Amino acid sequence: MLELFNAGLGRTGTTSLKAALDLLGLGPSFHMFDIVSDEQRLQQWEAAVCDGERPDWHALFDGYRSAVDGPCAVHYEQLAQAFPDAKVILTVRDADSWWRSTYDTLYQFVLRSAEHPPAPGSHQARLLRLTTTMVWDGLFGGRFTDREHAIDVYHRHTEDVVRTLGADRVLVYDVRQGWEPLCAFLGTDVPDREFPRANDSTAMRQRIADAAPAGA
Repeated sequence: MLELFNAGLGRTGTTSLKAALDLLGLGPSFHMFDIVSDEQRLQQWEAAVCDGERPDWHALFDGYRSAVDGPCAVHYEQLAQAFPDAKVILTVRDADSWWRSTYDTLYQFVLRSAEHPPAPGSHQARLLRLTTTMVWDGLFGGRFTDREHAIDVYHRHTEDVVRTLGADRVLVYDVRQGWEPLCAFLGTDVPDREFPRANDSTAMRQRIADAAPAGA
């Protein structure tokens, strides 16, 4: 049962937030990486996102106490309804640096797949179909490379989350703020250790390279 989910887009500190939530005892925390690395979960999300099947949100997040990244940001309204008592964190960062970081990391999987198309039905092809349907063609309308358009979508997303779910339910949070605002929102003690800094651009580029089609 989800007690908390993050409505922030990828590359806004979602992996650092996941690590922080795990340290605070709110794990296991779901991340897009769980779909990338799990064939069964990939199949579940393909059915929900690409094939139009009505999702069982509780089944999709079974075994997790919190969730960040990927589907959470796109489907935040549905999650808020399915888990009405869950708290919501909206991770944010400077919009220009967000777009550049996303283009240099996550979007490279799209570009490499265009240059070296994955085999039909392969794991890479299915991941591409899922992320394209949900994010690149879905959220960004096929115009992510239009920087101004993408940044406008980013700002609208941030505003829509707060307006739709209510400012009293949502913590707008930059992971550079560290433990204090997060722990205050969650009602937990501040750990006696540094806030985790995970998955920088170099690490993410390596993940993308590992997931790209052979020869890319």
